[in-house]
Amino acid sequence: TSSKTKGLWDYNAWRLNLDYIESNSKCTLTFTSSMSKTDYDKYIQAGVALRRNTYRGKDITSLWKSGDLYTQISNGTFADIYVGDYIVSEKLDALGSKIIWLIADIDNYYNQGDNLMKTHHVTIIPDMVIAKARMNATATTNTGYKGSEMYTTTLPNVLKNIIEPDFTKDGKSHVLTYRNYVSTAIDTIRTNGFGLNTGAAAAAEWVDRKLDLMSDIDVFGAIVSSANIFDFGMDNRQYAIFQLRPELISQSTSGLEETYWLRSIADSQRFTAVGSYGYNWHMEANLEAYVRPRFLIG
Repeated sequence: TSSKTKGLWDYNAWRLNLDYIESNSKCTLTFTSSMSKTDYDKYIQAGVALRRNTYRGKDITSLWKSGDLYTQISNGTFADIYVGDYIVSEKLDALGSKIIWLIADIDNYYNQGDNLMKTHHVTIIPDMVIAKARMNATATTNTGYKGSEMYTTTLPNVLKNIIEPDFTKDGKSHVLTYRNYVSTAIDTIRTNGFGLNTGAAAAAEWVDRKLDLMSDIDVFGAIVSSANIFDFGMDNRQYAIFQLRPELISQSTSGLEETYWLRSIADSQRFTAVGSYGYNWHMEANLEAYVRPRFLIG
């Protein structure tokens, strides 16, 4: 080395960059905790913002199997987790292929809910569809999303048989409980998202949840066919994955396109859905469509 030798630590690459090296040299690095907690928190928050606004699309199955995924989430660093990263399950989806779990967003429900969410998390969705079901036995939405067959029967079965087994490590489930605001009733003559007096959600309540269908806003970033706050509650912002890769709204990463249910009420007979061509759709509650739900892990 020489008197001109200078060193600068690169926090993003986690390495020392040296200038003016004139010969083989040996360096000793000493790390101290001189960074204040305030500065450290700002550094971590900047990293999370970067990861939430970057689509990487990396296979992180090994991180999931080792359990390191949960450590990186729970400590709030999300060190090797980006939007679009994915996990390949051994379980099969509704079309007979291995389920691919996608990182849809990072800490996006933090500080939300009537009992504020204070647990670090990532939001997971399947790459495409993991079940096929109707919303109700008849073409009605009169008990809201909370009273639907989807809510009371289909989603609990999906949670128990598919999701909980995949996200349990060493006997501990990493599927988080969160608070959500879900519709419980409709007014059959209330004006809806179509501008018609053919029914819309009219009441809702806060409940503990582990699994839900997505809302119009989660997917499209705006109220499209739903009518009011009873339809979305804390599901009030678009997931980062759909901001960064909007084509994934209607298709899988492999290009598969299928219609799937959303949780919002369209009118007295129909719930909203995502059509196979990528537009917001609506279907009679007794018809079958695919199920592409979301859940949080941490």
